Amino acid sequence: MQLFKKFKYMRQGSSRPWEFFRDLLLHELMFFLLFLLMYLFTLLGNLLIMATIWSEHSLHTPMYLFLCALSISEIFYTFAIIPRMLADLLSTLHSITFLACASQMFFSFTFGFTHSFLLTVMGYDRYVAICHPLRYNVLMSPRGCACLVAWSWVGGSFMGTVVTTAIFNLTFCGPNEIHHFFCHVPPLLKLACGENVLVVARGVGMVCITALLGCFLLILLSYAFIVAAILKIPSAEGRHKAFSTCASHLTVVIVHYGFASVIYLKPKGPKSLEGDTLMGITYTVLTPFLSPIIFSLRNKELKNAMKKAFLSKLYPEKI
Repeated sequence: MQLFKKFKYMRQGSSRPWEFFRDLLLHELMFFLLFLLMYLFTLLGNLLIMATIWSEHSLHTPMYLFLCALSISEIFYTFAIIPRMLADLLSTLHSITFLACASQMFFSFTFGFTHSFLLTVMGYDRYVAICHPLRYNVLMSPRGCACLVAWSWVGGSFMGTVVTTAIFNLTFCGPNEIHHFFCHVPPLLKLACGENVLVVARGVGMVCITALLGCFLLILLSYAFIVAAILKIPSAEGRHKAFSTCASHLTVVIVHYGFASVIYLKPKGPKSLEGDTLMGITYTVLTPFLSPIIFSLRNKELKNAMKKAFLSKLYPEKI
């Protein structure tokens, strides 16, 4: 099997992704500062959520346990991609070793799909809380919640292993330039050769789409039952209170699957690599950036806990 020692993200003078972005803002430093600030905000936001849940005993419930696990998966997902992307924005040599490329693909897919599985588990948690409140403590016991989180991580690791093994067992030939900002499947398939490339491409695509659609359909099914149960609540205040517990999760689901559907379901054209890179940037940087904001602002209980745990120590007279 022919293997490259290094992949390159671009070649000097090529009109590919990084030049595409240069043409938009004319200077990579602006992108570096923007992405760095968004990345730091993502880390701090998720760490703040985790610290709040850890310090406030009132938040030691299944819903916030899953939120804490979701924050961990987001931190690891962004850490697998964004630091190297930031380094490449300041470097003139955009290269990555073969092993590092495989590792980046494995961890990005592992934590990305773990995120999707955890969102599905959170949808199930809301379904049980609203549709079967009397059985909630039984169905969502500490042992049951730990198993759901563990299986989400196992499922994510399985997806990362399957995708990475399938791609890196291909034979790579020709130019070793990856026309993307990280080691993603479509640009690597462009570098592969052999009779089995098309089969692997279709197989990987089918596995990823099936997993994402399966999670999304389970979430839709959960919310179909949730909406039906909420509509049966006689008082408007009761309906609003029940739906408010789902609002932040539902918003994150829409953002997450909205961008993911564009990336995985968009028809591939001859000039789709630049568009894929732009959507990949949006999905990798913007989605994790928005998630802590959504959960912090749309979840009243978490927002009040943050004020109690942190702002009260800084400005006690204002709380």
